[in-house]
Amino acid sequence: MTNTRKGIDWLVEVLRRDQSPDGSWNYPFETGLSTDAYMIILLRTLEINDEELIKGLAQRILSKQEKSGAWKLFYDEQNGNLTATVESYYALLYSGYFDKKDERLQKAKKFILSNGGIEEISMFTKIMLALTGQLNWPSLPLLPIEIILLPLYFPINFYSFSVYGRANLTPIMVLADKKFSLRTNRSPDLSELLRNREEPDSWIRSDEMRTLLSFFEEGVKNLIGLPQQLHKQAIVRAEKYMLEHIEQDGTFYSYYSSTFLMIFAFLSLGYKKNHPVITAAINGIKVMKCTIDGLPHMQYTTANVWNTSLIGYALQEAGISTEDPMVVKANHYLLEKQHDKFGDWVIHNRTSLPGGWGFSDVNTINPDVDDTTASLRSISRMNSANAWNRGINWLLSMQNDDGGWAAFEKNTDTKLFEFLPIEKAEFILTDPSCADITGRTLEFFGNYTNLSIDHQSIKKGVKWLVDHQEYDGSWYGRWGICYIYGTWGAVTGLSAVGVPESDESIQKAIQWLQHIQNKDGGWGESCYSDSKQTYVPLKASTLTHTAWAVDTLISVSDKPTTAIRKGITYLIENLAREDWTTAYPKGQGMAGAFYIHYHSYRYIFPLLALAHYRKKFET
Repeated sequence: MTNTRKGIDWLVEVLRRDQSPDGSWNYPFETGLSTDAYMIILLRTLEINDEELIKGLAQRILSKQEKSGAWKLFYDEQNGNLTATVESYYALLYSGYFDKKDERLQKAKKFILSNGGIEEISMFTKIMLALTGQLNWPSLPLLPIEIILLPLYFPINFYSFSVYGRANLTPIMVLADKKFSLRTNRSPDLSELLRNREEPDSWIRSDEMRTLLSFFEEGVKNLIGLPQQLHKQAIVRAEKYMLEHIEQDGTFYSYYSSTFLMIFAFLSLGYKKNHPVITAAINGIKVMKCTIDGLPHMQYTTANVWNTSLIGYALQEAGISTEDPMVVKANHYLLEKQHDKFGDWVIHNRTSLPGGWGFSDVNTINPDVDDTTASLRSISRMNSANAWNRGINWLLSMQNDDGGWAAFEKNTDTKLFEFLPIEKAEFILTDPSCADITGRTLEFFGNYTNLSIDHQSIKKGVKWLVDHQEYDGSWYGRWGICYIYGTWGAVTGLSAVGVPESDESIQKAIQWLQHIQNKDGGWGESCYSDSKQTYVPLKASTLTHTAWAVDTLISVSDKPTTAIRKGITYLIENLAREDWTTAYPKGQGMAGAFYIHYHSYRYIFPLLALAHYRKKFET
């Protein structure tokens, strides 16, 4: 029989060692090189010569370059990533420590031009290049800024965007309206990376997009007021929105991208570079810096609450007492982070009081469903009735009309966004119900509350999951990589609320997981799964994917099957592994563009799987 005790003890001691004095775990939230490149560009554009940071970031960027001259988003990205390579090339040049004659930059330039040049990079990188004087803004705005004034009943309005969409589009609309750009004496010239002479409307490439912009213009015309007055009012509203959503650390929603854009938006509105709001914003994103392998990395945000809620829950599942100082400190930290402010979520959910948890250490106005269920799991054994009830009520109120749960807000999934001139609009502008969060929410209600399985919320959630199972038996996971993650969330959720192992949906999922298990007993999935919208094997096993898969099977098995035993053996034998598979992204924010390496996952999910195996089969 497999003995999990040694592996559990090792993981618990690693987590005990890594806990911060405030009770949280601040494992890095690593998101590639974009934030590092943008930080160099930001500091140089604002003429803030923090040479130690700039040198360190440049060194980190250079250390990740492939022999081909390109940069990748993930290990098995075949030819490299054009957008990431342009961002890295620009940042290294702007750092001032490298010039165009450098052999490594020559290779990068060759890769860029052979893959279509600047014309083919992502829209958001084009925006960064435009606001730093490397590209012309399009003649038509990406979205008219007056959209911020449209009433809630209009088919597309400001609050039908997801919160992430509002956070990034608000400064973008200001910048595009002003056609703002800022160059310095040190600005590189990237014109040689253009394959063709830039066309004014090359950003908006279809008649359908132009038609939709005209649709917005018609909506704006129906607003009461003269066009000039409306335009001025929209600018004022956008500025007010940004100012009102700055967190205590100075960041805009605690996101790197929105804070970066906000800084330039305020400059376009006449703020001086040393304005207190801009200074605070720069300091806020600087504080998010972490160190990985001795070099600085600018985190997109911090993941302290997410790390701590998952770890607190996993430790208690592994048998660590609620009275253990490590758990006490973690739960005390979580209780302090429960939200008591209303955020934008109340626009579509007017009946609930605050009570959720956010993702980052400084988040006070943007709670999410996943962090809330994770935090409630961790504090479930404490005597904290007020926090518990507030969290439960907020969770129930956040269920979408379709029966599922989304991440941040309720019912923000209009299909009209598919026609907007916004690249990856389905990820940026919508916040749909998804299998991973719906499943995890059902798992919480089933295992941690006395909510009846006949409760309408449970029945609607189960129906949503069953209706959204893929043909092969898997589920797509919106916030992880990808189908293994979604299937773990869905199956553990269905099982927790009483769906039997014999159910067809469960059986299909079990068969699918058994079919994709690797010969070494593990599981692994490529980041290509999200953009290809089908499961793509990684052709190597990872600790995290294996833990998700084996935990899924444990949840619906009465005895340890061969697949479970092989998976547990893989975990025990590889817990201390350090290679590209442990650094491979296991989270995603935007298919094909934004991937996340959670440094905590390689400890959290193996611990959960081993703990559940031991509890069910060894005791």
